[in-house]
Amino acid sequence: MPPELAKDHSLMNKKRFIVPGAALAGLIALASCASNPGSDSMPGMHHGNTTASANSSTSEHNAADTMFAQMMIPHHAQAVEMSDAMLAKKDIPASVIALATKIKAAQAPEIDKMTAWLKSWNESSTMSGHGGHSMDGMLSDAELLKLDGSQGMEAAKLFLSQMIAHHEGAVTMAKTETSQGKNPDAVQLSKDIVTSQEQEIQEMKDLLAGL
Repeated sequence: MPPELAKDHSLMNKKRFIVPGAALAGLIALASCASNPGSDSMPGMHHGNTTASANSSTSEHNAADTMFAQMMIPHHAQAVEMSDAMLAKKDIPASVIALATKIKAAQAPEIDKMTAWLKSWNESSTMSGHGGHSMDGMLSDAELLKLDGSQGMEAAKLFLSQMIAHHEGAVTMAKTETSQGKNPDAVQLSKDIVTSQEQEIQEMKDLLAGL
């Protein structure tokens, strides 16, 4: 092939490969951009975005959420205290012991959960200027002493009647959170409390009628 033709042929070859090469580079760049946000090959970036989103969602709350947690923590704590009082007594019907055990097992972890929420929201775990015993369903010191001093069937009946009123107070507070709260986790807990404690109220009424 003459030198001039050989030179032109070489240039043509170069041009043919330059264009596909540039296109390929563009495709690689596009593929990289498209895959990075949700790609498992970039777990650090993906996890970071997810965590930031989760933290943002968890931290969203309003005054109703704060009040719900601040009030429900001591309310739950008293229910656990009442249940412990029953579990320490003798000659209590097995059905009442089972109920006290169930109440303690359900409410103690919820106290930890709500305490953690308040901490993440940078809110106090206690409500200033609001006496604990003025909350719906809370027992007075005298009522708690009466429960502590009772025994046997008298204690079982007293526990059930007191806990029914206690649960009714919790349901009232939870319904307020359901309608006014903003934080999705707190609102869901309020709905769970309404469902579980309304069932337990009926269970306790049935138990009380049978004693």
